[in-house]
Amino acid sequence: MISLNAFQAAPGFDDPLQMLRACHDKILQQCATLKKLDTHLRKNGCNTQTQQAASGILRYFDSAGQFHHQDEEENLFPALLTCSDTDTGLLACLLAEHEEMLSAWTALRPVLLQVVAGHETSVDSALIENFITRHTDHIAIENAQLLPMAARLLSTQQIMLLGRKMSERRGAKFTESTRP
Repeated sequence: MISLNAFQAAPGFDDPLQMLRACHDKILQQCATLKKLDTHLRKNGCNTQTQQAASGILRYFDSAGQFHHQDEEENLFPALLTCSDTDTGLLACLLAEHEEMLSAWTALRPVLLQVVAGHETSVDSALIENFITRHTDHIAIENAQLLPMAARLLSTQQIMLLGRKMSERRGAKFTESTRP
């Protein structure tokens, strides 16, 4: 798995498959923060630190996390379905997992809103573990199977269209790569 650090530029829309992988890394980072938030809440209760962490998690999964699923469901998966060697069973499984992850988010989100509001609230660790496990297991499959399949099957034009659609979704400028 690729980990971004301070010395490595994040991939751009001209490299959408690597951008999706980088998004997976960010999701895993948010899940790690969520795990720490659970521990911190149990030890220290709701304080400024927990409110800030919960706010960051909410902000990420309400925006970038939703964009990521739209990138896959509205653009990547349909592009793959035009390729004859696509593993359609894998795509169906991943779509079903997206629904399960959305359900896990729908259950967790109100708890995080309570934390952001500064309310002392008990957090069900099983709820958090379910959310984290669903995401980590899903990402492992996408990184090991989906993204390599996409790199193998999609044409350069399909990949550039994917990047263009991803940039449009975010209101960002798309600049085609000058790389060979």
